[in-house]
Amino acid sequence: MVARKGEMFGGLTVALVTPFCDGEIDEQALRQLVNFQVDAGTECISPCGTTGESPTLTHDEHERVIALVCEQAAGRIKVMAGTGSNSTSEAVRFTRRAKEAGADGALLVAPYYNKPMQEGFYNHFRAVAEATDLPLVLYNIPGRTAKNMEPETICRLAEIPNIVAVKESTGSMDQASQILSGSNLTVLSGDDSLTLPLMSLGGSGVVSVVGNIIPQDVRQLIAAWREGDVAGAQRLHHRLFPLCRDMLGLATNPIPIKAAMQLLGRDTGDVRSPLTRLPDADLQTLSQTLTTYGLRPE
Repeated sequence: MVARKGEMFGGLTVALVTPFCDGEIDEQALRQLVNFQVDAGTECISPCGTTGESPTLTHDEHERVIALVCEQAAGRIKVMAGTGSNSTSEAVRFTRRAKEAGADGALLVAPYYNKPMQEGFYNHFRAVAEATDLPLVLYNIPGRTAKNMEPETICRLAEIPNIVAVKESTGSMDQASQILSGSNLTVLSGDDSLTLPLMSLGGSGVVSVVGNIIPQDVRQLIAAWREGDVAGAQRLHHRLFPLCRDMLGLATNPIPIKAAMQLLGRDTGDVRSPLTRLPDADLQTLSQTLTTYGLRPE
């Protein structure tokens, strides 16, 4: 087996929602989210990613959320701060600030909208890596960025010492296999429903959306696989699957997870414009899924 560089981020990382109240960041609610994950035994939390609505945060808000999460974590749980941007200089700035705040690593989404060439991806991430000694996790999600970072590029980036892992969100098992075969990067699932399939290839965990509400269950699946309990891991996968499907299938993330948290009495406020609330029909579907799972009474 290849010794993988980013195993400090193996297991469950929860992609935190950003709670809002009256249009502003709800700092007390954010602190409570951190405590909830600490109490659940979650290995790592990731603020200011897709789930954290980073595209709608101002620069000051972005840096404040990361600083507050690091402060509240206080070494009790790892923090993988979302510091990516389609601007290389902005990604460098966010990553340096995350380091100053005490983050354990940085999660950097591939540059979006401007659709760089593969050499552009390489130069972007190399520049960030050279600007900090923080462990960096690449985040490849072409469904949002409009351009796939090809596995050859990712394997080339793996040669840079502090690029240690990739959050794999292409949905392609072939791409994940090529990265695992061609590099010593730790591979983390970026899609809850693909956690078990990716771990079967050699992946090490997940950056999870559904972990906002059921972190213990996601940890249980990962533990079952690691312990060689294949049947148990499969059973947990199939139990989790309808909930994972709703979180990413009913509407754009994080609309469904915020709706689920409201239904479960853990209101983190509405999503920010241009996202919109979950339509009533989809809300009923989500409510039924939560009930079937056992999270709400019949």
